[in-house]
Amino acid sequence: MTAPVRIPAVVRDVELTGGLPALPPCDDAGRRADRAFLLLRLHTEPLALVPVEVPDGGLSAGRLAAALVASLGSGPVADAVAATAAPPGHSVADQPAPASRPSTMDGSEYLRRRAEVLRDAPETTVVICTRERAELLAGCLDAVAAQHHPRFRVLVVDNAPRTEATRRCVAAAAARYPVRLDYLRAPRAGLSHARNAALAATRGRTIAFLDDDAQPDRYWLAEVARAFADHPAADAVTGPVVPLVLDTRAQVWFEQFGGLSKGRGFRTWVFGPGGTDRQHPLYPLPAVGSGVNMTLRPSAIERIGRFDPALGAGTPARGGEDTLAFMSLLAAGGTVVYQPGALVRHRHRDDLAGLRSQLIGYGAGLTAAYTALVRRRPATLLTLARLAPRALHDLFAADSPRTATIGPDFPRELLTANRHGMLRGPLWYLRGRRADARAGEHP
Repeated sequence: MTAPVRIPAVVRDVELTGGLPALPPCDDAGRRADRAFLLLRLHTEPLALVPVEVPDGGLSAGRLAAALVASLGSGPVADAVAATAAPPGHSVADQPAPASRPSTMDGSEYLRRRAEVLRDAPETTVVICTRERAELLAGCLDAVAAQHHPRFRVLVVDNAPRTEATRRCVAAAAARYPVRLDYLRAPRAGLSHARNAALAATRGRTIAFLDDDAQPDRYWLAEVARAFADHPAADAVTGPVVPLVLDTRAQVWFEQFGGLSKGRGFRTWVFGPGGTDRQHPLYPLPAVGSGVNMTLRPSAIERIGRFDPALGAGTPARGGEDTLAFMSLLAAGGTVVYQPGALVRHRHRDDLAGLRSQLIGYGAGLTAAYTALVRRRPATLLTLARLAPRALHDLFAADSPRTATIGPDFPRELLTANRHGMLRGPLWYLRGRRADARAGEHP
């Protein structure tokens, strides 16, 4: 008998109101998973993403509950998990509300508030910028079309296409789903050019940006609407980005590095003048959000202006356009809300070479964004100098959000690659500026 294919981990949603399931050792495709990353939910609300080891015989519901409680420690989420093993007559729905929302808000109130918000929710435009990745785009569009939201449209921005694959993918999705789905061609290569084309085409609208390798949760747009309704001063909403699959070691290593949420977890955070959470606008770690999952009101776009075309995928700097946008928004007095329910799933790079390139790009994009900021406002250089000791601590300390969750098998070469990207970011940004100047761009 052939041994099953082994994968590092499986990712599953677990709705606690239905009780904990038994966890088999193999996934639905018959692959043996060493671990399971369980997205725990209560009345659809995401509470935690918890990894558990999966023994050869799998885990019964009771053993799974014990493993989860041991991992979570004390607190309302652990109490909700423990209640799944309670005697008959006791329900998980009777447990205290998670810390991510007010203690008076039980599950029915959470669902009631969502329904109330959606009755008057304004229309949102979902923007997906893509380039020659029709297969990934198709999965993204399938998930967007399934949104639990009454009023939204979709705009796909085809960045410097070489083929008609993206246009055909959009046309096929438009024929499948009763959602307004528009196509826009952005001829200049680079993610910032694609984002700016979307801004020009959607003036005055609220825009929810997604990457083509992300798939939004069914309640993503509904929870974005909740965040804006509960925080009327908010200019932007972000949310958790969790792994879509963890089929390879590289995908697990990226998640160990902090993934795309960098330790924000599943509580609401409010950054800005009216928020209680304090983070320096020029030091985005942990990140206030990511361009993978970024919704901007017109007020945010007015504060940010356009995205810097010398930043982002497709430029020498490789990234940083979203980092600069968030820094600019907060520095201008804007407010960003990180909403736990506004969740998307991301397909991480699946091989070591791709992950190395990605982490070089993250490092380069960060320092390139700082270079762009200093170019615009030279006085910020003094502020950045004062932040340098904290940045160095986070770069090298074992308890840094960048490194606290990496395992013993994490390739140290990836940390080196990330730091090399940081060193090269300013030069790469200036190289991108020169290229844009030759093309007539003047950001």
